[in-house]
Amino acid sequence: MITDSGLPDWLTDSWRRTLRRRCLNWYSDNARDLPWRHSSDPYEIWISEIMLQQTQVATVIPYYNKFLAAFPTCLELASADEQQVLGLWEGLGYYRRARQLHKAAMIVRDNHDGKFPTTFDEVYNLPGIGRYTAGAILSISLNQPHPIVEANTIRLYCRLLGYDADVTAKDAQHLFWTFADWILPNRNCSDFNQSLMEIGSLICEPRNPNCNSCPLSRICKTKQSKRFDEIPRPKQKTQYEDLFEVAVIIRDPKTSHVLIRQCQPDERWAGLWDFPRFTLGDLQASEIQSDSDVKAGTKHDVRKAVRDRCSIDIEEPTWIHSLKHSITRYRVHLTCFQSEIKVDKPKRITTVDSLRWVSAKELADMPLSVSGRKLAKFVKDN
Repeated sequence: MITDSGLPDWLTDSWRRTLRRRCLNWYSDNARDLPWRHSSDPYEIWISEIMLQQTQVATVIPYYNKFLAAFPTCLELASADEQQVLGLWEGLGYYRRARQLHKAAMIVRDNHDGKFPTTFDEVYNLPGIGRYTAGAILSISLNQPHPIVEANTIRLYCRLLGYDADVTAKDAQHLFWTFADWILPNRNCSDFNQSLMEIGSLICEPRNPNCNSCPLSRICKTKQSKRFDEIPRPKQKTQYEDLFEVAVIIRDPKTSHVLIRQCQPDERWAGLWDFPRFTLGDLQASEIQSDSDVKAGTKHDVRKAVRDRCSIDIEEPTWIHSLKHSITRYRVHLTCFQSEIKVDKPKRITTVDSLRWVSAKELADMPLSVSGRKLAKFVKDN
């Protein structure tokens, strides 16, 4: 039964004390040695929390260290060029996080004298920060009492409570936030919240949770019922939509430079650079492994698309590579060509801000999309 507080009626103060004690004791002995755990600076914790969104810890560590080496303070991040920020973010994905991070740093510079704010409302109102992130930054860095609800703790909460309904429903979210607030101690909030996330990440895994090592197994409803396949309720598999796209490496034979295009604000990978890319319907639906696999008429359509997009004429393109990658709900099938501009009467593009001719050396230092970086290996200076 759910009480007026929104929590199950079997939860007791004794149960809560047990949970707090076991979490803190376990964390004291088992916490991973992570670089951001050596800091109590809200700015540094902020960087780690944004990087850790939808990204594994092992992936984040080298990016975090490089980022802080380049921007040790919020003021230095605010003063940086967006291209430098995106360059250091390249490979982490979800680039909107980097752009919002940069924008938020400028707000901190302009509205908070360059010092990262320390009140919940001020942090929450920064771009790219929601309820969880604001609370995590302040509880981890300053020991402020803010509850934690994120992917790992939701799984842990579901199993502790035996909750088998849809975790994304409004009632479920209300339950999790109410429960997280109820179990939060008045002291040691930093270690306690990190212990919950650490147990969820390392022990209470989606499949095959390691209950034998879990400090909370004796008070866990799901451990008692053994309904691990049902709790949390399994997510529906993502239904991917296929996109068939073309990218072209275009060279200037006189300089060996290649043409790249900056993705615009309303496009995927906004702010990053990519080779000219466009869709040709489902023309590339077949598996292409050689130039002879390219369908009739495709090369003509590629040349026309380049002329329309870049205002230049190119020689007949040749196939060089095909790859697949996933973006949110899309499975992108990318067919890659290379060509040269026609040297007789190439149209000038210097007035088009989003286009740029660069050398292989310059290309190596520019922030590229993930697939763009894969294609860059085909570019070499003569």
